[in-house]
Amino acid sequence: MATVPVYCICRLPYDVTQFMIECDACKDWFHGSCVEVDEDDAPNIDIYHCPNCEKSQGKSTLKKKKNWSKHDTGQSTDIKAVQNGSQVFIKELRSRTFPSADDVVVKLSGGQLTMDYLEEGGFNEPILVQKKDGLGMSLPAPTFYISDVENYVGPDVGVDVVDVTKQSDSKMKLKEFVDYYYSTNRKKVLNVINLEFSDARMNSIVESPQIVRRLSWVGNYWPDDALLGKPKVTKYCLICVKDSYTDFHIECGGASAWYHVLKGEKIFFLIKPTSANLSLYERWRSSSNHSEMFFADQVDKCYKCSLKQGQTLFIPSGWINAILTPVDCLAFSGHFIHNLSVEMQMRAYEIEKRLKVRTLNPFPNYETACWYVGRHLLERFKGKLLNQSHVFVDSFFNDFFNLWYFNVNVNPLLTQFYFLILKILIFTTKKPGAQAWTPC
Repeated sequence: MATVPVYCICRLPYDVTQFMIECDACKDWFHGSCVEVDEDDAPNIDIYHCPNCEKSQGKSTLKKKKNWSKHDTGQSTDIKAVQNGSQVFIKELRSRTFPSADDVVVKLSGGQLTMDYLEEGGFNEPILVQKKDGLGMSLPAPTFYISDVENYVGPDVGVDVVDVTKQSDSKMKLKEFVDYYYSTNRKKVLNVINLEFSDARMNSIVESPQIVRRLSWVGNYWPDDALLGKPKVTKYCLICVKDSYTDFHIECGGASAWYHVLKGEKIFFLIKPTSANLSLYERWRSSSNHSEMFFADQVDKCYKCSLKQGQTLFIPSGWINAILTPVDCLAFSGHFIHNLSVEMQMRAYEIEKRLKVRTLNPFPNYETACWYVGRHLLERFKGKLLNQSHVFVDSFFNDFFNLWYFNVNVNPLLTQFYFLILKILIFTTKKPGAQAWTPC
């Protein structure tokens, strides 16, 4: 009777249900799990030598990657391009110099960051607060760590995990990610950036900055009895290992964001949301090979801002940013839309709709939030409108809202008209001499 051929160092038959790799020297096949080769890493291997052949043939070699070059020179090449997030990319990014964020970042104490300050000066530049004192935020002690996150959120909760090298994501249980985090042999760079925990037990020990709660449209104007669920974007836990990288992006819905580093450090690469930069961003993001182009090379200036342990950063609407994690880091963040940046929020949202980009941090029911704010402002506006004007605006809001809310096709011009009215309402109800209307 013929015997079944056996392979690998385990000397078992070929198994079609498992990933196997062929040695380029002895031509034998090996289970990836037996020789510690991950299926996802196999495409990067140029020549593979099994453990036995390594002794005489040398170690396996990886495919070569081209030098740091993000501009298309028009010259053809057979060398694989550097992928944003890859080890080569991270090494080069660490070695580059950027203009200091001191030129654009405003530094305040927690007590200085008030509604009066923002109303007078606006919220157009990032704000860095060195200490949390005066911010009115609650955080766990610095001894709080990843295992505590698992305890407060739940080990079986599913999380989206980003493979930084590939800039792709997959599902994993929180316990599995925590095991990876504490492992001594991390074969991949993985991070968690969208663990929203406002419905978890950890919600009780983390509170966003008071200024965020004062400004937030969702927090202040979303009805408790609304049919659609309130957007859960206020409290994120970010668990990032060394060399994690999030490529350039604008927060969904043009939302502003806050970040607080509990442990470790984050480095932000910040680009102003000028008309030129936003146009360049949209063109870059719509390119099929944008992951091989470093967007900062396409703009005049990209500022580098280090956010260290205990510091809090507020990023305004529309700012284009990328994030590098130089050391293992545990941080908290949140997104919020507000009246200080209505025009930029709308512009960023239009860019988002044109790009149709899938994101791990969407702003669900964004348009609904805008409607609720409009209705609230209309109630405040009634006393300042002539009777006929009020009747018209009130009727428009009621009729248009019902059409939109129940998914009836609406003319885009009507949508633009709505946002115009929203801006007029905000302008009309603001304080005399101030740059923005104050929530009440």
